[in-house]
Amino acid sequence: MRRSKIAEATSQLSSMRVKLEQYFQDNRTYVGACAAGTVAPLPASPQVKYFTFTCPTLTATTYTVTATGVAGQGMTGFVYTIDQANNRATTSVPTGWNAATNCWTLKKDGSC
Repeated sequence: MRRSKIAEATSQLSSMRVKLEQYFQDNRTYVGACAAGTVAPLPASPQVKYFTFTCPTLTATTYTVTATGVAGQGMTGFVYTIDQANNRATTSVPTGWNAATNCWTLKKDGSC
């Protein structure tokens, strides 16, 4: 069940990367993205259910988008990120899961 919910995070992060690159092409900066009314708004309910999305890093030339699992949906401990260089990372997984740092962990054994 959890593995199917992870797909929400990975698909939305991939989509955000495309939107942020479009925002950069239009504005020559990432600053101001991840906001409602832009071409790169953060995914929110009802579009997403199992993860919350944030942009903790937005500079002129860099960004990081983070997907954090929602506790009430059984996704506590899952945290995934993507950045402007398309670096995909798993920064946290729940107890009993193995995390890969250079990709998005999709399975309990740590495989991507």
